[in-house]
Amino acid sequence: MSEEPTDDRPGDGGREYRIGELASAAGVPVRTLRYYQERKLLPPPRREGRIGLYSADHLARLRMIGNLLERGHTLEGIRELLSAWEQGRDIGTVLGVEKAVTTPWSNEVPVTMTLDELAALFPGEVGPESVERAVALGHIELDGDRVTHWSRRQLDATIALVRAGVPLDAVLSAGLELQRSMDDLAAMFVRLIATHIVASIDDRDLGELTETLARLRPGAQVTVEAGFARAMDRQVRAALDQLIGHLSNP
Repeated sequence: MSEEPTDDRPGDGGREYRIGELASAAGVPVRTLRYYQERKLLPPPRREGRIGLYSADHLARLRMIGNLLERGHTLEGIRELLSAWEQGRDIGTVLGVEKAVTTPWSNEVPVTMTLDELAALFPGEVGPESVERAVALGHIELDGDRVTHWSRRQLDATIALVRAGVPLDAVLSAGLELQRSMDDLAAMFVRLIATHIVASIDDRDLGELTETLARLRPGAQVTVEAGFARAMDRQVRAALDQLIGHLSNP
């Protein structure tokens, strides 16, 4: 069977492809194409006898599926997006909501160095156990002898604490507790947004929802920063009162 694209057919929307031709044009294996059909991600072809003929719309859909997979969508999520598209909803607007939700909140700059360079920053405190723990906590990633820390700012803060006399192990333990607290706080914000904003998506224009989510991002970050600063003020005052009391009553 020839794998050359068939001739354009008048009145049918242009070029048509057999299954092998479509798979080649989309850059996917034939078995993947068949799997998409089984999962209802790809409409059935037009039949001409025993031959299935696919249109340019099929090719565009396959390329869209590939793009969505690269962006981290699951096949089930893609199926739902395509279903919304077929029902007349603007998929560009739907993806705008997805982008507003999934755009990274962190703008931290990672830093990469060798293990020896990392050890030099914390003299006598970097060993196999501390490295393994930092990896488990998500602070660093290893690639052979190269180490990448997820945040230059956090690394600098850790260096400052250790040089001031706080053991690295204690900093890592505090980091674990902080991460747990931050996860709980983030989960609370997600529940608020999901319950009171996203839950009304059927009654709300998707474009408006995208704008709302974009406006909420800086507000959430400011709330956390301001709340932490206020809590630090309370804790520092309390600690200072205890210190003064201790000095006053030797």
